[in-house]
Amino acid sequence: MEQLDLIEEITRNDGSRYYEISNIDQNGIAELAVDHGEIKKVRILQLNIPRTTALVEYEKYINDTYDLQTLTNEDDWKNPKWVEWDKPKGKILDAYHMILKANRIG
Repeated sequence: MEQLDLIEEITRNDGSRYYEISNIDQNGIAELAVDHGEIKKVRILQLNIPRTTALVEYEKYINDTYDLQTLTNEDDWKNPKWVEWDKPKGKILDAYHMILKANRIG
C-alpha cells in the first residue's frame, strides 16, 4: 500500500487544472506523463501533508481502486499511462475536500 503525502496541481492538455493527493513516485509518473504529452503540467503544492483520518480514508480508496504505477517498473518509465483518479460523491469526495481544506489548497 502506497502512502500519500503530497498535494500536486495537474494541468490537463486542455488547460483545465485539478488537485491530486499523491506521493513522490506518482509525481514522478506525472512528470513522465508531461514528457510524453499525456498531461500539460504538474506542480507540487504541498509536501509532507499530515496523516489525518481523511487522508487515510482517501489513501485506502486509491490503493484499493487503482493499480498504481511505480518508478521501479521499466515499462512505466517508457510508457506512462496517465489516469486521473475519480473522486466519487460521498465519503471519498468529502475526504478529498477535507484534505485540501486542511492544507489551505483550493
